[in-house]
Amino acid sequence: MTTLSPENSLSARWSASFILVKRKPPIDKTEWDAFFDENGLLAKSRDSICVNILERGLHPLVRTEAWKFLTGYYSWQSSQDERLTVDSTRRKNYEALCEMYGKIQPLLENLHRNFMETRNNIAYDIQKLYDKDHLGNVLIDKKRLEKILLLSYVCNTQLMVEHDHETFWLFQFFLQKTEHSCVINIGVGKNLDMLNDLIDFLDPVFAEHLRGRGAGTVRSLFPWFCFCFQRAFKSFEDVWRLWEVLLTGKPCRNFQVLVAYSMLQMVREQVLQESMTRDDIILACNNLIDLDADVLISAACLIYAELIQRDLLPPQGDCTARGHGPRPWFPVSLPVDQAQD
Repeated sequence: MTTLSPENSLSARWSASFILVKRKPPIDKTEWDAFFDENGLLAKSRDSICVNILERGLHPLVRTEAWKFLTGYYSWQSSQDERLTVDSTRRKNYEALCEMYGKIQPLLENLHRNFMETRNNIAYDIQKLYDKDHLGNVLIDKKRLEKILLLSYVCNTQLMVEHDHETFWLFQFFLQKTEHSCVINIGVGKNLDMLNDLIDFLDPVFAEHLRGRGAGTVRSLFPWFCFCFQRAFKSFEDVWRLWEVLLTGKPCRNFQVLVAYSMLQMVREQVLQESMTRDDIILACNNLIDLDADVLISAACLIYAELIQRDLLPPQGDCTARGHGPRPWFPVSLPVDQAQD
């Protein structure tokens, strides 16, 4: 793992390019295909592709394939033939899991109370989802989603693709990629701690207010991380836009903490001017809806640039400690090319 330095050329590029919210057109199918040679091997650096995804996003027609690379379903070093083998293997494994589940389902229903409770919760939550948009277009196949979520729970593991086995494995890999950032409870706790640190160092006036009248506010932002901020956006397109940025690891690890900080800054002036207490602050945060993902990503990238400028970087190679000297621990390292596939 290599720590990004203030001299890093990419950091200067992010600082400059994200001052303006408007971005170039997203990566389309023709451009995506050009990233690979005739054997399907990556012909462009993974780092460069991830920076492009950060700055521009992906066209919806590209996401089905691109997310397989971003989540780790495919290796970035794989050939086309190797990816076909991966698809075949994952399909067979998924079918085996479904067969296994069919055999043990009666046993789970009779012996495991948690299974019945979880199944009922999944079914209840899925029924509350909007399955069609305002034009009547189907957004969600509820039966398919219920099956995949329940199978994921049974296997103790983690939708935008055509086949069930692809959805299942993408879900698993997505959870693995985000287990320390958004999904698993212990990861959320770490994120909230980092968010507290970030407020302390970048906005001490706001931090002091939150410690007093707004006590407990940051801990109450738990749903932001649990739901990967999806409730704040105006459309699923914005949700996908942010999520694929988080999966790139650009511009830094745990970028979602900078996103949360940027969202808090949107209510900062109102909170201070009205001397809001915790409940009012939470209400103001919950009213942050219909956000534009590009605006939010832009704001978070500027916070990242400020961290570099102020030299608020983690000690070299330290990925677990917090509070070293005058610097907080913000894991703003891990260039994607050096990350594990």
